[in-house]
Amino acid sequence: MLNALEVFTTVVVGVMVGVEFSVAFVINPILNALPEDSGQLGRAHGGRMLGAVMPVWYLGSLALVAGWALAGWHHPGTGLVVTAGALLIVSVVMSLLLLVPINNRGKTWTPDNRPEDWKEQMNRWDRFHYVRVAVIIAAFALLVAALA
Repeated sequence: MLNALEVFTTVVVGVMVGVEFSVAFVINPILNALPEDSGQLGRAHGGRMLGAVMPVWYLGSLALVAGWALAGWHHPGTGLVVTAGALLIVSVVMSLLLLVPINNRGKTWTPDNRPEDWKEQMNRWDRFHYVRVAVIIAAFALLVAALA
């Protein structure tokens, strides 16, 4: 049963990492290259859509990692799992304090109501997101290492 939890948790976290990596290095660069207001409208829609899904995914991943750590407490690799969990906590705290406030503003913007500094705010979100992606990649790598 522990093996199934380990594999399931690693897959769930890995897919989350893939989505967030794709947002950072594929989706947002595509949206930024679109003409006129299309990119801003696309980011607003993405903020609404992913803003509804990702909190569940992040917290669910954290719960799975906590379950793995507890169930495998006396097994090799538990320290790696606990460290991965700590990194996921960091990513959640970063999200709540840094990214969500910008996302909550950005998802309501239209070309008619967006602030003058909307591009600077999106760039700030992107920079925070790059750091968060690095944190969750590290957490994922630790989970993979703990499987060995």
